[in-house]
Amino acid sequence: MNAEILMPDSLMPEAPRLLASILPSANTVVERTTQALLRDLPGVVPIFTRVAKRGAVDPFPDSYDWDAMMQAAELLADAKPDAIIWSASKGAVIGLEHDRALVRRVRDATGLPCATSGLALLRALELLGATRVALIGPHTAEYNRRAARGLAAEGVEMVAEASLGITDNLAFASVGYGAVAALARQVARPGVQAIILWNTNCAGAPLAAALEAETGIPLLDATALGVWGGLGAAGIPETPGRGWGRLFTLPAKGSG
Repeated sequence: MNAEILMPDSLMPEAPRLLASILPSANTVVERTTQALLRDLPGVVPIFTRVAKRGAVDPFPDSYDWDAMMQAAELLADAKPDAIIWSASKGAVIGLEHDRALVRRVRDATGLPCATSGLALLRALELLGATRVALIGPHTAEYNRRAARGLAAEGVEMVAEASLGITDNLAFASVGYGAVAALARQVARPGVQAIILWNTNCAGAPLAAALEAETGIPLLDATALGVWGGLGAAGIPETPGRGWGRLFTLPAKGSG
């Protein structure tokens, strides 16, 4: 007698859509945030790989390690994902022309669409009509100032910043939600049109909806931006929903 196999309604499709992320090697936040964001989208599955970023010293301070980045993209491409995401904040610090070059290189090498947290940020700010922003994060004020210079080249002005002075990449992940919320409240003032948590190794995405309700200002988390941009680049219309903040009410198409 053949036993009947019961398939739960919530089981993901046999051929799910794949979102593939590249992240810095010491990052422990991107995976858990991305998985949480996609939890209610059972047909979308995240996969990940890393490029080296250790300690406080970046051996490529003004560019990307292109060999490592393209090797990571090509390894992810073996799984035939729907889009590749660079989930990191470095693009704004070194200039977002590097992210545009990354998108072109990945498309040329793999044939796949590519999104980055930095380019998704520009798209989100455009849709929000926001040009005056506050940058927050666990890093140093100088990091925020460098990111501000990169954003200024794109027509975005940093009018406030708050930071914790941490320099070690791994240590960023130890910052708790209370500290992130305190940074956001510190910069929530008239004239700030968006608050940006500009560090993918600092967990802030789950706070977005509550802090937006409290401050009246959109909160854009770098990891959430990567996921939002990746969904748009992959042509996936479903989103995690309003519970993750205003970002996920915006159309992501074109954010890659």
